Amino acid sequence: MEEIILENDIIKLRPVQLSDLEAITNAANDERIWEHMSVTLLSQEAVQNYIENAIKEREKGISYMFAIVDKKTEEIVGCTSFLDISFPHKRLEIGATWYNPSVWRSAINTNCKFLLFQYCFEVLKLNRIQIKTGHENYRSQKAIERIGAVKEGVLRNHMLRKEGIIRHTVMYSVILEDWEKLKAMFIDRLLKY
Repeated sequence: MEEIILENDIIKLRPVQLSDLEAITNAANDERIWEHMSVTLLSQEAVQNYIENAIKEREKGISYMFAIVDKKTEEIVGCTSFLDISFPHKRLEIGATWYNPSVWRSAINTNCKFLLFQYCFEVLKLNRIQIKTGHENYRSQKAIERIGAVKEGVLRNHMLRKEGIIRHTVMYSVILEDWEKLKAMFIDRLLKY
């Protein structure tokens, strides 16, 4: 995966870069974002470490983080990543996604997931995309279900949250056999925004 740029009329997804420091710091500056996340990006130092780590992991092929740019404002409104990448098994995870609350329940997430799914299934030719979230993150669970992912189950005692609290992980997937039906649903929804 070289430099991946995905875009439509609503959003642009592009690789995170060090020059995004100020824009990501501004987008991330809301405590509500970090309640269920494994990181907290409320300082410029934390954001710098976050970006530097993302670049290192991208160079090693471990993960691939995108900045999410709202085309209307040309501002970064969040980030999302390809994680757990396994080309031999034709799968990856879309995760570590966060948005500034100003775009919650907007067309941004639907468009973001559509572009990512389309790239994964039609360009990378993957068989499976997984998405996971914490058992207490009901807003995220609803958003994942709205985009048509199938709930597969719950991994009990899966992780420790940053506060040391045990997190059960709710697992979802979209598989290649789902894509044509989901693509039609996405296109229908995208046209309604």
